Amino acid sequence: MSAPDYPPPPAPQAAPPVHPVPPKNGLGTAGFVLGLIGLIFSFIPLIGFIAWPLVILGIIFSALGFARTRSGKATNKGLSIAGLVLSVIGLVMCIVWVVTAAKVVNDVNNEANRTVTVHYEVTGTAKDASVTYTTFGDGNASTNQEQPKSLPWSKDISTKGLFKGGTLSVTTGTEGGDVTCKVVVDGKETKTAKASGNFATASCDGF
Repeated sequence: MSAPDYPPPPAPQAAPPVHPVPPKNGLGTAGFVLGLIGLIFSFIPLIGFIAWPLVILGIIFSALGFARTRSGKATNKGLSIAGLVLSVIGLVMCIVWVVTAAKVVNDVNNEANRTVTVHYEVTGTAKDASVTYTTFGDGNASTNQEQPKSLPWSKDISTKGLFKGGTLSVTTGTEGGDVTCKVVVDGKETKTAKASGNFATASCDGF
């Protein structure tokens, strides 16, 4: 008795190729893009305020994207972390600009409201000297001329607001002699000059 004929076993089928799943993280991508753009804008003066909403939204979206990767609902955790880092750096830059601007405004206000005391002084041996002094304040200037009977001569002037300097000059007369001018601003000597002879002029300016 012959053995039964069995059909040959089917040939093994090749397994279908496995395609890698592309990373997906829409919130993380949005946070990365917003953080990057916000960081770039945060370095630009005047228009850096545009960065504020961008970096804040970048932090929110990146944090949500990172949370979705932790729960397995999204992949590409690195993109969320990068977006979060960029957004935080951009936010720090925005805060630095605000603090700097506030300091500048405060300094300008203090300068505009402070009182400056200017002391003009002339000494020497000249007997017929002529003294001219000018003080430049906030948007105004006052010029005065005096002919003291004798030296030394001095004058104190207080000006409120933005002090922009002034001038002091002394000129000898026909009798000659020597003269020295000196300017003291808020207790600090800022300018001095000397001259001697007939019709000689000592100028203290540029302070």
